[in-house]
Amino acid sequence: MLYVTTVNLEGIHHITAITADAQKNVDFYAGVLGLRLVKKTVNQDDPTVYHLFFADEKGSAGSDLTFFEFPGVPPGRAGAGDVHRVVWRVASHEALDFWAERLGAHGVESERAGASLRFSDPEGLGHELAVVEVPDQPLSAEHPDVPAQLALQGFHAVCAYSSEPEASSGLLEALEFEPVEQGWEARGEKRGGLYLYDDPPELRSRQGAGSVHHVARASTMEDHETWRERAVAAGAQPTPVIDRFYFRSIYFREPSGVLFEIATLGPGFTVDEPLEQLGEKLSLPPDYEHLRDEVEPNLRPVVNPRAAEHERG
Repeated sequence: MLYVTTVNLEGIHHITAITADAQKNVDFYAGVLGLRLVKKTVNQDDPTVYHLFFADEKGSAGSDLTFFEFPGVPPGRAGAGDVHRVVWRVASHEALDFWAERLGAHGVESERAGASLRFSDPEGLGHELAVVEVPDQPLSAEHPDVPAQLALQGFHAVCAYSSEPEASSGLLEALEFEPVEQGWEARGEKRGGLYLYDDPPELRSRQGAGSVHHVARASTMEDHETWRERAVAAGAQPTPVIDRFYFRSIYFREPSGVLFEIATLGPGFTVDEPLEQLGEKLSLPPDYEHLRDEVEPNLRPVVNPRAAEHERG
């Protein structure tokens, strides 16, 4: 008898977006939202620009929001085929009260609706904080102004615009997503994450500052090639496996137009920096280290507000 072993994606690995200003980006995500800047490196497809990674205290997949900096790029506009909102987990309604007040104190408007709070970052990227009950371990960073019980706890969902979400069903089923209201869920042994669809606006997409570039799902190292094979069998056209040093990746577009990545849970951000010093210096993967003298002088220095607070303390 043939037994088929079911493997599942471990929720959302990371979400990558675009910023026009690295310093303002760091000020908002590490300063206001209280995330930890866990890696300051370069875009491996364009090593002349920053790639910034914000996450929980350990740099865990499932909490990792990253940004390519393209200095001065015009604002983007989400349309069909784009992720337009990132949904984070929080523990309580008290957390929503805290974040509404904190965001307001920093000039960020928010909208409360029941068990959620919606707002946009300074470049227009949509966010939502949601009170949800799941068995997943909370993934939170430490910030002197954010009590631990009120901190962001990692990703819950991404929301994408699609005019034909049903066209994606075959591929998502092949990747072991399960249908839920308004979309799908990928849930593994330890974590899960939702992929939700909304009707698109009339205006067409325009990638720029505040745009989501891609969303990555998490795979174990041993199952990574299996996911590539499943994507191919379902009609997708994934890239070969690409070694990103901190993880390995494959990329493909799902039928709604969203760029998907499947990234491995490891080696992780401590492969070239100790946990205590994550994000403090410009890290270059070995294949890019020879470019340091050429690249580093052209990157505008970024001041981490967390480090500045630590020094003052």
